[in-house]
Amino acid sequence: MPSLFVGQMTDLIFTERELVQSLKEYIEAEEMKLEAVKSWANKLDMLTRVSTLDPEGFLAHPVNAYKLMKRLNTEWSELESLVLQDPSDGFISNMSVHRQYFPDEEDEKGAAKALIRLQDTYKLDSESFSKGKLPGVRYNAELTVDDCFDMGKLAYNENDYYHSVLWMQQALRQMDSGEDAKTPKADILDYLSYSVYQMGDLPRAIELTRRLVAIDPSHQRAGANLHYFERLLSKELRDRGQGQQEPADEKPIQLDTYERPKDYLPEREVYEALCRGEGVKMTEKRRSRLFCRYQDGSRSPRLLLKPMKEEDEWDSPHIVRFLEALSDEEIEKIKELAKPKLARATVRDPKTGVLTVANYRVSKSAWLEGEDDPVIARVNQRIEDVTGLTVDTAELLQVANYGVGGQYEPHYDFSRKDEPDAFKSLGTGNRVATFLNYMSDVEAGGATVFPDFGAAIWPRKGTAVFWYNLFKSGEGDYRTRHAACPVLVGSKWVSNKWIHERGQEFRRPCGLTEKIVKTSPGLMSLDFCCDIQMVGSEFGVKYMKAWIHPALSQRFRLLVGV
Repeated sequence: MPSLFVGQMTDLIFTERELVQSLKEYIEAEEMKLEAVKSWANKLDMLTRVSTLDPEGFLAHPVNAYKLMKRLNTEWSELESLVLQDPSDGFISNMSVHRQYFPDEEDEKGAAKALIRLQDTYKLDSESFSKGKLPGVRYNAELTVDDCFDMGKLAYNENDYYHSVLWMQQALRQMDSGEDAKTPKADILDYLSYSVYQMGDLPRAIELTRRLVAIDPSHQRAGANLHYFERLLSKELRDRGQGQQEPADEKPIQLDTYERPKDYLPEREVYEALCRGEGVKMTEKRRSRLFCRYQDGSRSPRLLLKPMKEEDEWDSPHIVRFLEALSDEEIEKIKELAKPKLARATVRDPKTGVLTVANYRVSKSAWLEGEDDPVIARVNQRIEDVTGLTVDTAELLQVANYGVGGQYEPHYDFSRKDEPDAFKSLGTGNRVATFLNYMSDVEAGGATVFPDFGAAIWPRKGTAVFWYNLFKSGEGDYRTRHAACPVLVGSKWVSNKWIHERGQEFRRPCGLTEKIVKTSPGLMSLDFCCDIQMVGSEFGVKYMKAWIHPALSQRFRLLVGV
């Protein structure tokens, strides 16, 4: 599924504006003949005047983003066909030039799925979306009957009858209230009645099918479906020992009318609740263990005069937030460098180690090297100074843009024991720590959440959060499974540095003790440690090995190359 992002979609806003202007010039030449086309152009002219004043703000509303995809993929193509009946060289030439940059059908589907993802995560009913009732929005955007029908049809075609019901019901509600539409009511009732049947609600399916038959007695499927539904219901009533049919529930279909189907993600409910700010396990006792401090990176010369402000976000596992980690100027430079390189974000295949796209990560990313610009080199050095870890073996700075519905579902940053080849090609060991820069504020949504221990960290422009993925023994801390919540309103920019094990032997030394730590529910792991600080190279490799616990000796040899 393609991903859609404000960072690149702003160009489409200006493209659409240019197309409108071209269309108006064509209308001047044949105004009398193309009255219908002129009406269309005037409508879009008003829209694009607003959108070009603040493209990013306009596209921060997910409905605007969806409708932009829909217009450029579907409606402009219909208009082009109309114009081709009596071609105008200027307009057609302009369309041809810009068409290569138009979103395609998959992009439109992606935008629709983004709305559905937001609907689920933030428990928003279809009417809230249709009427543009979203938190923090600056622009009004509404979905028409035809828009709602297309949303429901998309879900229907993917056998997602739960969402098909919600959107077809909204289309019917708006049509019944008197809204004009190109979509016939019979089509809406046809899709809605069968989707309701698939959700197991036979009485309501029968009632809706009867409405369909009343509107269109010659409808091919409606009559047969009605008889089939009635026979099924009669059989159910006989099996239950009931004599007559109960009337259909007259209450409007809401989010909780039918149970949302389960999917592949076991912690879906916990994850989405945290995204909404619900279920956060921040207690007064835990809060009393959180502090703020000045961090000078163990008296790093670059931090002595201006130490970094550091705040505890969580106690165990320890997560800290650095304030003023990036300046506005640095953020704009990083975005400027990243935008030409943005591509669909990938994840590393745990079996092969190869980067590939995945539906559970919806964002666009770019990788920046220190040689790309002095700003990148300066940011890398700052990360090293404040964490005390070398970035020589870290991955490149990854910049990601999460636009409408952009997310990264719960995942681990480190490779697990059943993924031995995840970072083999890098030759730098596992990802020991994550440093995450927030490069924008987000109007609504976009939190970083940790379902295992119930933490939610909200983006604040210019700040950064840091945590360790591995215990000092090198064992993975399974509590650090985390997610980037879908962006509801706005555009989320982040950059992150994944710091690897190799090179940290003397920067994050083990202890001499053996302790038991809880790594995941029901799983206990021995944290065997060694004190590398006490073993210098002057003792020789053989003496160094003697200090290492047998459980770690092979792994340590791989890291230090002995």
